[in-house]
Amino acid sequence: MASELRTVLVVGTGLIGTSIALALRERGLRVLLADHDQGAVRLARELGAGEEWQPEAASASGESGETIDLAVLAVPPAHVAGELLALQRKGTATFYTDVASVKVEPIERAAQLGCDMSTYVASHPLAGREKSGPGAARAELFLGRPWALCPTPDTTPEARAAVLRLVELCGGNPIEVDAAEHDQAVAVVSHAPHVTASAVAARLADASDIALGLAGQGVRDVTRIAGSDPGLWLGILSGNATPVAEVLEAISRDLAEAATALRALADGDGTVTQEITQLLKRGVAGHGRIPGKHGGPAPAYVVVQVVVGDRPGQLARLFQICDEVGVNVEDVRLEHAPGLPLGIAEVSVQPDAAAVLTKALHERGWQVP
Repeated sequence: MASELRTVLVVGTGLIGTSIALALRERGLRVLLADHDQGAVRLARELGAGEEWQPEAASASGESGETIDLAVLAVPPAHVAGELLALQRKGTATFYTDVASVKVEPIERAAQLGCDMSTYVASHPLAGREKSGPGAARAELFLGRPWALCPTPDTTPEARAAVLRLVELCGGNPIEVDAAEHDQAVAVVSHAPHVTASAVAARLADASDIALGLAGQGVRDVTRIAGSDPGLWLGILSGNATPVAEVLEAISRDLAEAATALRALADGDGTVTQEITQLLKRGVAGHGRIPGKHGGPAPAYVVVQVVVGDRPGQLARLFQICDEVGVNVEDVRLEHAPGLPLGIAEVSVQPDAAAVLTKALHERGWQVP
């Protein structure tokens, strides 16, 4: 069957490419690795992601007679079309996909260069980490995560089936979407939030030591993604510049109106509180629309806070208690106490399980604020 994959070439051994390779290796596939950075290939190979590709001995039917069923281009958006054309000219694989986080630019450029669009399906797994490089890769990175597929009218059913099989093997959730709609969507849910987080984090660069000493979990949550590689993100934002700019302009209008209202409030105009309240309420409404872990509206959980010592095995013991009393942990967050050997674990559970867990923790000597 065309959708059965046996050998996959991964071009680009960064976080996403190496994570795909690791996931495929766990499913028993042969994975070939290629990257201009030989150090990255070497590390990915040492992590068990596959073997280095020898292009001089490879083609769609190499010396061994083995077919490269699918080539995955895990390269920056601006390089997708050129890599695709080069591989297709060599007859490297039967089918091709890319995993760049923008889709319109690579697809249009590939068509302009004369790539064979029938064997190519643009795709994008919406998963990642703040860390980059093969050392940050995880085989489970894509489990349950959306994976956008953007086939063109020229895409054959066989090519689409091959990429769907890739998503299945990696544990992703395939979502077929128009390329332009995809780019508009990721501008809202990924690209503009990253720039916004960076803008907030930039304020901390010149913040006083007192301000940083007062930093809590809130600022860590807002700025978490700002620690990602600037060079990587410049390429992403460049490839989706107009949609991201439109979202940032809308955010800027909201912030400017909020700043004006706060200036007026500081001058004694109490009538502007409604404007500020409306923005906060819209924020609550938008946050509530973020899907829960099983998709659909996020369910209402109860958070049980537990004091956890900064010692090996503490979290394992906490989870063991949850298991003993039959409480499922829906989510967990850690907030560290600066300067102290402890922190707070915020365990999200179903409402009817909160009292059960709280009682069990008290009985076992845990501090539950």
